[in-house]
Amino acid sequence: MRVLLVKLSSLGDVVHTYPAVTDAVRAVPGFELDWVVDEAFAPLARLHPGVRQVIALPIRRMKKAPRETLAEMKAAVGALRGGGYDLLIDAQGLMKSALVGVFSGVKPRHGFARGSARESMATWFYQVGHDIPETEHMVTRIRRLFAASLGYPMPTTAADAGLVPDLANRGIRERSGDGVVLIHGTSWTTKTWTVEGWRGVAERCAAAGLDVKLFAHGATETERAAKIAAGLPNVEQVPAGGLEGLIPVIANAAGVVTVDTGLGHLAAAFGIPTLGLYGPTNPGLTGLVGPDVEEFVSTRSCAPCEQTSCRIKPDFGEGPPCLADQSPERVWQALAARLRLPSPDGT
Repeated sequence: MRVLLVKLSSLGDVVHTYPAVTDAVRAVPGFELDWVVDEAFAPLARLHPGVRQVIALPIRRMKKAPRETLAEMKAAVGALRGGGYDLLIDAQGLMKSALVGVFSGVKPRHGFARGSARESMATWFYQVGHDIPETEHMVTRIRRLFAASLGYPMPTTAADAGLVPDLANRGIRERSGDGVVLIHGTSWTTKTWTVEGWRGVAERCAAAGLDVKLFAHGATETERAAKIAAGLPNVEQVPAGGLEGLIPVIANAAGVVTVDTGLGHLAAAFGIPTLGLYGPTNPGLTGLVGPDVEEFVSTRSCAPCEQTSCRIKPDFGEGPPCLADQSPERVWQALAARLRLPSPDGT
């Protein structure tokens, strides 16, 4: 069976699709999958060994320069026609993903039913809609969507991203245990942790002989990374770049501490010991999924608020109260336990 998957973005959403692909490979004899994705996230789609071909669309570039990229977009979508697909699965549930399905010409098109799709108008363009309410984690919902679309029972096994056995073969993981990655950058200011918190973890890593790596994209993250790294020789700021450069850094990490952001989900999918810091968002719906994860969730009554601004302290800058409550010592102790580091008394 040859299937066309439309899951265009974003980073975390793409990663959350891996377990469904793993399920389908195991459940459907002769399964072949081609994945349509925004070109910015094509390196992620290519990571899964069950993906035969990745069709990268210049969606973000088209928003900035529509005239210059229109012909390129038409050519990429046109290439989908005649692919011999048995069906299409739209795992995004947005108008843009539904329209890609229409332009592909593939039928039948499966997707979330009205009431469970992110944008209800998208359901007009499916031949088959599946009612999968937004009451479970997105990973589970996409697994259910694949199972219903392809006609196999929903697996009862734990979600498996399916990446780990293939990493070394692809030259992505050259070694294991290359320091700790602190993923501090995120699109919401309310999802940021304090600089003091990050520095506290970095300092404890130094005392344990662990190197630390920081990413930074844009002026705000670069400034924060500089503050975290100031005076700490064990901290390295990884030069800004695309996913091709970041993926091996995460894959080779001994451990990861992350806020609610896509790169943290990738670390969890790689099977890296990953600690997630959650404040305004609900990890029950979009949290970390992997074999070695732990989540720190706010106990404040206002959390999760799912808001990009804090009503308790609107001028907090970075590190809203729900995240500032998390102490670096507690985070470090959890990380040290997962890395099986000896305690100060040598035990």
